[in-house]
Amino acid sequence: MQVDRFFKSTRGKIVAELRRRGSASAAELAAVFGLSPNAVRQQLVVLERDELVVEKSVRRGPTKPTLEFSLTPNADRLFPQQYDKMLSAVLREVKDRYGHSGLEQIFDGIARRAVDKAKRRVTAGSTQGKVEQLTDVLRSNGVVAEYSLIDGGFELVEHNCPYSDVAKEHPEMCQVIHHVMDETLGGAHTQTESIATGGKACRFELQPQALETTR
Repeated sequence: MQVDRFFKSTRGKIVAELRRRGSASAAELAAVFGLSPNAVRQQLVVLERDELVVEKSVRRGPTKPTLEFSLTPNADRLFPQQYDKMLSAVLREVKDRYGHSGLEQIFDGIARRAVDKAKRRVTAGSTQGKVEQLTDVLRSNGVVAEYSLIDGGFELVEHNCPYSDVAKEHPEMCQVIHHVMDETLGGAHTQTESIATGGKACRFELQPQALETTR
C-alpha cells in the first residue's frame, strides 16, 4: 500500500478522520464526506478486513446503541513514524557524550531549519491565512492537524505526533513547534494539552501578532 495514494482515497480519508475524531459512526462519516452511510459502510468493511478499524456499540442517551468505528493500533503504521527509535537512540548518545548543553544545540539546529522551511510557506497577509498555512505545513509533515476560531484568537490541534515517542524521552523536541509558532505567527501562544505528557492531542491557543482575524 502506497501511503500517499492511500490517504487520497476515500478509505484513507476515513482513516484520517477517525484519527482526528477518535471514533465516529458511519452516518457521521457520511456527513463529513458527502456520501451515503451505505457507501461509507462498504469502505469500513474493507478497513475492518484489513484490521485497520474496529467497531463497538455505544449508547448515546436513551436511544438504542450506535455502532462507532475507531482505529486499531495497526493503523499507526500508515502515519509517518520518522524513524523514532533510531532518533531516540541518536539523541541519547548525544546526551551521554556531550551532556544537556550538547542536546540543546542539536534541538536549536533542528528548530532553526524548521523555522526557515515554515517561513517560506507561511507568507499570508492576514492572521487566519497564516494559521491556515501553518496548519498545512504540519499536515505535509504527517500530522493530522486542524484549527478553529476561539475568543481572542485560534485553537490549533495536532491529533497525532510523528515524534511522540521521542518527545516522551526528550521533551526538548516539543520546543521546535513553539519556535516555529513564534517565528511565523508572532504574538503569544499557550499549549493546553500534550501527547508527550499523556494527552490525546497537542492543543495550542494562539493569539498571533496581527490585526485581522479573517482573510
